[in-house]
Amino acid sequence: MVAAHASHSSSSGEWIACLDKRPLERSSEDVDIIFTRLKEVKAFEKFHPNLLQQICLCGYYENLEKGITLFRQGDIGTNWYAVLTGSLDVKVSDTSNHQDAVTICTLGIGTAFGESILDNTPRHATIVTREHSELLRIEQKDFKALWEKYRQYMSGLLTPPYGVMETGSNNDSKYETPLIDPHIPHHPTKTITQVPSEKILRAGKILRNTILSRAPHMIRDRKYHLKTYRQCCVGTELVDWMMQQSPCVHLRTQAVGMWQVLLEEGVLNHVDQEHNFQDKYLFYRFLDDEREDAPLPTEEEKKECDEELQDTMLLLSQIGPDAHMRMILRKPPGQRTVDDLEFIYEELLHIKALSHLSTTVKRELAGVLIFESHPKAGTVLFNQGEEGTSWYIILKGSVNVVIYGKGVVCTLHEGDDFGKLALVNDAPRAASIVLREDNCHFLRVDKEDFNRILRDVEANTVRLKEHDQDVLVLEKIPAGNRISNQGNSQPQHKYIVMSGTPEKILEHFLETMRLEATLNEATDSVLNDFIMMHCVFMPNSQLCPALMAHYHAQPSQGTEQEKMDYALNNKRRVIRLVLQWAALYGDLLQEDEAAMAFLEEFYVSVSDDTRMIAALKEQLPELEKIVKQISEEPKAPQKKHKVLLQLFNTSDDRAQKRQPIRGSDEVLFKVYCIDQTYTTIRVPVSSSVKEVISAVADKLGSGEGLIIVKMSSGGEKVVLKPHDVSVFTTLSVNGRLFACPRDQFDALAPLPEQEGPSTGTVGTFELMSSKDLAHQMTIYDWELFNCVHELELIYHTFGRHNFKKTTANLDLFLRRFNEIQFWVVTEICLCSQLSKRVQLLKKYIKIAAHCKEYKNLNSFFAIIMGLSNVAVSRLSLTWEKLPSKFKKIYAEFESLMDPSRNHRAYRLTVAKLDPPIIPFMPLLIKDMTFTHEGNKTFTDNLVNFEKMRMIANTVRTVKFCRSQSFNPDAALTNKNHQDVRSYVRQLNVIDNQRTLSQMSHRLEPRRA
Repeated sequence: MVAAHASHSSSSGEWIACLDKRPLERSSEDVDIIFTRLKEVKAFEKFHPNLLQQICLCGYYENLEKGITLFRQGDIGTNWYAVLTGSLDVKVSDTSNHQDAVTICTLGIGTAFGESILDNTPRHATIVTREHSELLRIEQKDFKALWEKYRQYMSGLLTPPYGVMETGSNNDSKYETPLIDPHIPHHPTKTITQVPSEKILRAGKILRNTILSRAPHMIRDRKYHLKTYRQCCVGTELVDWMMQQSPCVHLRTQAVGMWQVLLEEGVLNHVDQEHNFQDKYLFYRFLDDEREDAPLPTEEEKKECDEELQDTMLLLSQIGPDAHMRMILRKPPGQRTVDDLEFIYEELLHIKALSHLSTTVKRELAGVLIFESHPKAGTVLFNQGEEGTSWYIILKGSVNVVIYGKGVVCTLHEGDDFGKLALVNDAPRAASIVLREDNCHFLRVDKEDFNRILRDVEANTVRLKEHDQDVLVLEKIPAGNRISNQGNSQPQHKYIVMSGTPEKILEHFLETMRLEATLNEATDSVLNDFIMMHCVFMPNSQLCPALMAHYHAQPSQGTEQEKMDYALNNKRRVIRLVLQWAALYGDLLQEDEAAMAFLEEFYVSVSDDTRMIAALKEQLPELEKIVKQISEEPKAPQKKHKVLLQLFNTSDDRAQKRQPIRGSDEVLFKVYCIDQTYTTIRVPVSSSVKEVISAVADKLGSGEGLIIVKMSSGGEKVVLKPHDVSVFTTLSVNGRLFACPRDQFDALAPLPEQEGPSTGTVGTFELMSSKDLAHQMTIYDWELFNCVHELELIYHTFGRHNFKKTTANLDLFLRRFNEIQFWVVTEICLCSQLSKRVQLLKKYIKIAAHCKEYKNLNSFFAIIMGLSNVAVSRLSLTWEKLPSKFKKIYAEFESLMDPSRNHRAYRLTVAKLDPPIIPFMPLLIKDMTFTHEGNKTFTDNLVNFEKMRMIANTVRTVKFCRSQSFNPDAALTNKNHQDVRSYVRQLNVIDNQRTLSQMSHRLEPRRA
């Protein structure tokens, strides 16, 4: 995975170019590049590597706009498809008229369809792109050849069992095998798994033997109410013990989840067969102790268990949260605690099917969702034509959507939902749902609860109208019983903004602002959401005049005293908001003339008013300080950024503190011509492409028909649009800018210097200690991270060109991630000696461990992703010689990269850390993009403020990570400090995946 946006387009373009070649023309490097991309796609995550390699040889890339019909119901199929990005609607009609088709479900990322080509049955549905979508296509002859050769791998991945679900070729045919067994009971099963898995059986044995070895008194006969319970443990003691055994267990709830895993699989049992593990004085017994003659562990077994204990703890800590959630969801809704509801709500935030729902609806769902599991493939959840009674979300596994006479029309996977349409429309089920694999888990919302939530939300919604149009929509939610400073209980409920016009949202926040709260109080976060996000819907050019108008507003009714009190409080609120606004923007306001003019005018107005209104004097010094700081702060001499910006490879090596890059800073930058000569231009960092073209034209003497092109080292060319900004910082690691007439675009080629180094630097950095390298990397990464302004994340998410703002600091920080990732791959692929490559693997694993220790998660993940790059991961001879100790550490680190359940393993790790933290920035960007793309910015011409609140909450993560400053460890500043410092700031890398794959194949040719 290449994280930063700049390199991502380059790498994605390369694999698409490989897929666009005819299969016979694809080289082994092409296949490696396609393989690297496809192994990240959900549809292929369970495919055997050999099968996936063959798919890379015969697959084609399809890029389809919204509204394209892929094929129609009744057509004879010619291709099989997998969804890479976007989504498609599945439409079915009972008549020959396609206009009557009903959408029965949507296929999302990771779904595959079209297996009917194996026996030439007509298509059972019409497939239409719901949005811009990318697909992988395999032609019928190739798909049949794959099926013949890899049937043992594919049979469990396609419709199971193939040929049973899709037997008939027309509506009159009858199923030889019953499609649906009406006798299969439809209810949630009590136990999750009927037979324990080998892994969990082993985990239980290791924990039991370790307890018997280290704390044998915990397992003994116990008496309660005159009854004796043989060989039992107590729930609270088990939780205490687990927390003492491993640094990866921080919370009692975490330990409860880990024991719940064993309980669900029957490896640990409650003496009265209860299904929830509880941190209470309750008795539990290990499966081995159910026998009266249960043996004690031998010395050899004790030693083995000691060695395997931490691996077992790691395994249970990764799957424990899922078990904990299932445990909570099995409780009747009325028995769920406040902590339970919060835990479920946090999980719901990461479920794709719920992304468009409001926070209130998600919290309501947390109280009514029911966990349902079924152990066997072929189980029917509901039949076509039945009344709709529930809405389902897939937590684990997959289901087939089946229509009588047509067979399986599509398959739904983890994160998809089904059944809601029948509830909303109060219509019969349009299709049957059949489990596609064993052991599927679902979240279920029953019709009564679904309708009640919709009613409650509407009942708690207040709509403010003007001229019969909604201008502000508020929702009543529980406020919690906090006690104010005066000792009075706060109101039971509060109203939050869901949507509104920009002016009305501002007016609401001013009217409801609590003047007694301190400026930094957490309760003011709602106001901070507005201040952080207003640039999306109410730019400074609108906000500043509106604030000035509110400041001078006078009431038209009331006594003179009431009017004076209202005016005073109104002015204090506006001052308060302006102080918070100026504090967030800081010196970014220097680049906004309208904002600066407003601040000075506002300060003068407040100063004048303090002569008449003494109560305003307490806010004046703070306002004066901020205004002076922003308006009188000497603008940094342009030369201050020159060297950094000239190089733009983030290799600034000066001793002084790094300064954030501002849009007004000027940059000296080389723009290359078709003959590979260059011209150096001097323009502001925030220049648009149009302005860059103008500067280049001035230098060249002519600019007619010029275009600006981003060129990657692999030859990927992107023509930049005239309004694009952040031109210089969004280049890939070895990317360059070219200017040429449009008719010469095809003749452009990369520069020789873009290829990167031809020899490695292992001789240099093998002499440096891993800890020193990680420390200096962390110092540098912190400098880059600390320069990123929170608003840059918003500009990046909504599109820089919409704000005409640069995101230079964020761009450089994201590019640093790619630079470190490619540094790992480059050094290993440039190392021809096998023993040295093994040493390099060890070195990088050690550096990653130290980065994790320093809470530098950005570099930690970059190194691990570098090691998992296909050019490195395929070097089997090298990995075989890596000591098992390092293989274990690497496996543990890789598990933190697990993307399942929206990177839960990573999120759990971060949740335990205190600042300062350097976060895995690409994931933060992904979270914001997920929220942005899953929710409209405007609904019914009103600002969707719920969306603004969700994005602001993600941005606050950055603020939390930097809430404590990073202080370098003085003890690590040794005599080689400057060498290490210089080295990590000037990494020279190859960022062309094709080149790296070719080098890898030369080191270790593919085995026959």
